[in-house]
Amino acid sequence: MRETPMRHVKIGWKAYLSISVALLAIAPAPLAGQPLPERPGGSRPVQLAKPRIAPLPEAQWTDEHKQRIAKFLPPGSRPGNSFRTLLNVPELVDRTMLFHNYITQASSLTPRVRELLIMRTAWLHGSDVIWRERVPFARKAGLTNEEIRRIAQGPAAAGWDPFEANLLRMTDQLFRNSFVNDDVFKTMAARYDTCNLMDAGMTVADFASLALLYNTLGVQPDDAPAADRMPLDIPYKVDVPQREATTLKAPRAVPMAGKGANNPRTFGLCPALAKARNGSGYVNQVSMLGKTGRDRDRELLILRIGWDSQSEYEWSEHVGPVGEARKMGLPIERITMGPEAPGWDAFEANLLRFVDEMYRDSVVSDRTWNALKERYDDRLMIDATITPANYRMVSLALNILGVQSNPGEEKLPAVPSR
Repeated sequence: MRETPMRHVKIGWKAYLSISVALLAIAPAPLAGQPLPERPGGSRPVQLAKPRIAPLPEAQWTDEHKQRIAKFLPPGSRPGNSFRTLLNVPELVDRTMLFHNYITQASSLTPRVRELLIMRTAWLHGSDVIWRERVPFARKAGLTNEEIRRIAQGPAAAGWDPFEANLLRMTDQLFRNSFVNDDVFKTMAARYDTCNLMDAGMTVADFASLALLYNTLGVQPDDAPAADRMPLDIPYKVDVPQREATTLKAPRAVPMAGKGANNPRTFGLCPALAKARNGSGYVNQVSMLGKTGRDRDRELLILRIGWDSQSEYEWSEHVGPVGEARKMGLPIERITMGPEAPGWDAFEANLLRFVDEMYRDSVVSDRTWNALKERYDDRLMIDATITPANYRMVSLALNILGVQSNPGEEKLPAVPSR
């Protein structure tokens, strides 16, 4: 049967305008950023009563596992529950513990300052695992039992040196706001050089990442004397001012001269720190999410934690040249809408809930964990957990230093008020 040729129909400009207005009226409105999840620190994080990923039993240690123990732990020491949990994925030990050992042993900070920052970060995230591990190091650094308990009471507690109180304020602001306001940062900068500032921010960021990882995997605290356990009788309180800015208009650490992205040129100012930073390499190169064709899942996790943390640099890099999320067809604007936005399938919505719960509660609920477990094996669950935990660390580091997004890359959508 022959098709009837279409006839060209002329319409007047008034009719054309009426049709255009009608089409605009029924077209969906463009998506924009939505209000963020509640900030962290609203209530004490809940510690899981049993592990979700069991520590690797000694009977299953191979030469590969023993090599990691010898490389990353002091001679003669026995790995605790946290390290034995990481041993389930030896490559994760490599990428996690290299930077961990830099932060705890080789950074430019004094041992006392390191432990103040680490233990306050552990307290904020409800990580008794990290608290118990670090108490002996805190005592060795000169902190008294009274001062260790005062860390849980926070920067407003009587007895702190003003500069140490400011360091605790920095920790609280970075945890709750994903950012440090100018007055606190400038007080640090009056005494600290660039590498001191980077090391201080990265100490909080690294232990935030570890706390989120341990909490969500259900790592259980090792046995410890009562005096070494987190003092849960102290009320949980995080009192900080509002975040002053989403994205700073100028960097707090001016990148090294030359070509290339602003991130490596910023951290390149401190070569020892830059050399030790390699956690993102695990997520982007080693993780089974990428190796099993789940790049879309990985980028959903990364972009959602970047959105929750309001980290423009991280967002722009993973929408664009690093994660290529827009190129792979991810609905970028919908990620800002969250897990309840129409259009997600049930599993993708649960990936976003996984991130939001980790961000807000410092742990993921059983419901959401089990929803992902229906499709992921234990290795994929570990990799799904380290992905937002690592990029939470990245977001915090980028935000405190004001690292500027690279020219031509997408910016964060605006967040409407609630």
